[in-house]
Amino acid sequence: MKTSSRPGDFATACPMPQSGYGHQAVEVENMPPELPDQNLFLGDEALVAACSREGVQWINDRAEAAGKTAGSRHFRELARLANENKPVLRTHDRIGRRIDFVEFHPAYHELMAETFRSEVHSLAWTTNEKRPQTARTILFYLWNQVENGTVGCANLMSYAIVPLLRSDPQIGDRWLSKVLSTEYDPRPLHADEKPGLTVAMAMTERQGGSDLRSNDTQAVPTGNEREYHLSGQKFFVSAPMGDLLLLTAKTDSGVTLFIAPRTLANGERNSIHIQRLKDKLGNTSNASSEVELNNTVAYRIGEDGRGIRQFIKYMTQNIRMGLSTGSAGIMRCALTLALHHTSNRSAFGSTIHDLPQMSNTLADLAIESEAAFLLGLRAAKAVDDSPTSDTDKLLSRILVPVAKYWNCRRASAVTLEAMECHGGMGYVEEQTIARLYREAPLNSIWEGTSAMMGLDMIRAFDAFPDSRDALVHEIKLATGSDRHFDAYVKNLEGELGRSTDMMEPHARRLMSMIAQALQGSLLIRQSTQEVADTFCASRLGGEWAYEFGTLQETGAPLRKIIDRAAISQTG
Repeated sequence: MKTSSRPGDFATACPMPQSGYGHQAVEVENMPPELPDQNLFLGDEALVAACSREGVQWINDRAEAAGKTAGSRHFRELARLANENKPVLRTHDRIGRRIDFVEFHPAYHELMAETFRSEVHSLAWTTNEKRPQTARTILFYLWNQVENGTVGCANLMSYAIVPLLRSDPQIGDRWLSKVLSTEYDPRPLHADEKPGLTVAMAMTERQGGSDLRSNDTQAVPTGNEREYHLSGQKFFVSAPMGDLLLLTAKTDSGVTLFIAPRTLANGERNSIHIQRLKDKLGNTSNASSEVELNNTVAYRIGEDGRGIRQFIKYMTQNIRMGLSTGSAGIMRCALTLALHHTSNRSAFGSTIHDLPQMSNTLADLAIESEAAFLLGLRAAKAVDDSPTSDTDKLLSRILVPVAKYWNCRRASAVTLEAMECHGGMGYVEEQTIARLYREAPLNSIWEGTSAMMGLDMIRAFDAFPDSRDALVHEIKLATGSDRHFDAYVKNLEGELGRSTDMMEPHARRLMSMIAQALQGSLLIRQSTQEVADTFCASRLGGEWAYEFGTLQETGAPLRKIIDRAAISQTG
């Protein structure tokens, strides 16, 4: 057969082989089936118990509906499609007009629509029920078990901006009701033409990173009330197709907060020029971009020159609280996948799930996952109870950065171990655990790295000296129940006695100790004896090699821990 010899014409030079004959299908055995439809709420013993214990049973119907949807095969398939079909930037239309439009796969839009319908972004601000942040945390935890790019960025930003909008009704009321809307509308239209709005955030610049004081974007007043033209560049803008872009720029008074609508009242695209999309390690369903502002129309929100202070006051805590819970959701999903795989695959004459080393590892992962959930939930409860409790107000200052640091860091370790539970299959992109492994590091970086969390904790101790006593009191509610716990807390009290100027070099160590001491206290008070005893002996008592699968406990206690963690087929 004659073939082309042109250089580079490989497809022609090497034709496809002729189809064979006599092929017979081989029956595949000893391979885990697809996860069945599950209800991630009803099937989770610890989660259902938490709703009752924290007095938020009013969320149960919503949580049951979200758990059923997020645990369905259909939505797991949407998550796969949204991540495998990355967003595509269209800077111009077919006749050369600048449009700065990001195209998403339909699966992305379906996921977005469902998270907004389930009120993950709005419930905390619209309900009059008890502990709205705690209830919203439960919904957020559920949704982070299916797909993180949709619920973790555009949804989280739309949630976090609400207190800022309410703080300045003159500007915020223009958009507040539609930000709270449960209707998702991706069309690039002016806000007046849409039933609901989404929010993006643009703070980071190349030269500054986390140091927003270094931002160079300039804001010039137009002469119209509160309206400015902004010019500059933003280095990391996630969800750039948001209807509203919250950003920082400098006025004569200093760094100030602004809101720029994506589409102007005349229907034209605001001059928010997307330069490129980031090719990220994970979080691939969500577009992240570099943006250039060129006389972009924006409206000042809040006080002139006090943008950083206002961002911290109204938004930072809520975003970080969400990220700690989101990472707990990733860990819970990784655990579910590991349990499913090992329960449906055999080796060496036994189901992998039942082999001694694997049982040890699975129980270890289950303990870590439940402890992470309880830590994130306690931070949310502290935020809820702050208006009426001086103790919780002090606790919230410490627990939010500590939970953000610890849970977000532990997510990578948990997903790595869960991947190894899958064997070689786990390292293949077709497996969901591979996506989670790439997703896991993001939350440690977003909205403040581990170092930033350490600084925030130290500043809180410095500004609120009584917060140390409040923290110790909360942890010591479990005193007398476990010797490892009691000894660990005594050591922690010594560490907390340092002056704040001595803490900074050791901030991560101190945050780690606080997180694990509080997790031990929560597990003793709120979980089973097997879970609490094994956590305290391993994490606090030194009976652990700082690696999963190195628990000293064996036999029946581990089996009880694993059985507690398995998602039942209820619902």
